[in-house]
Amino acid sequence: MTIEDQRLLALLRNLDDPEHWEFPRDYDHVATRARFDQLAAHLDQAFGCTCSVDRGVQDASFHGDIVIPAVATKGRDFIIVRFSNFGSLITATTGGVAADTAEPADGLHDEDRSRITAAAAALDCVWMPRHVLRKRYDGPTEMDDWQQLWWHRYFDYM
Repeated sequence: MTIEDQRLLALLRNLDDPEHWEFPRDYDHVATRARFDQLAAHLDQAFGCTCSVDRGVQDASFHGDIVIPAVATKGRDFIIVRFSNFGSLITATTGGVAADTAEPADGLHDEDRSRITAAAAALDCVWMPRHVLRKRYDGPTEMDDWQQLWWHRYFDYM
């Protein structure tokens, strides 16, 4: 495990609060929505397209999804960028449906990843790579039996 992976896992553990499953104690919905919308606008510009946006998420630890159309990506598959309610964390996967993105996904082209991470960095969002989120959850929050990964804690329905 790299030093960066260790830093990201420490961040995930630090954000974890067993009393607040869906969003942190200091959650500001208006500010989170504004940053989410800004990320969508940055991705529109970075990919030269209009991304579809799902803002209607409920009962989840994530705020919403931004879908970059396949025609705008180097990998030629659509990309789902998911925005967590915790710490402005984001992650992404190619193809599939958003509910299935805990599964490993190959094919995120390096140039696509670079454009996403640059948009995230411009807004002080933290890119969470898939391999870190696929690590077994070992935090203090009581999770259901099927919720075994860090992905489930910050990027899934509760």
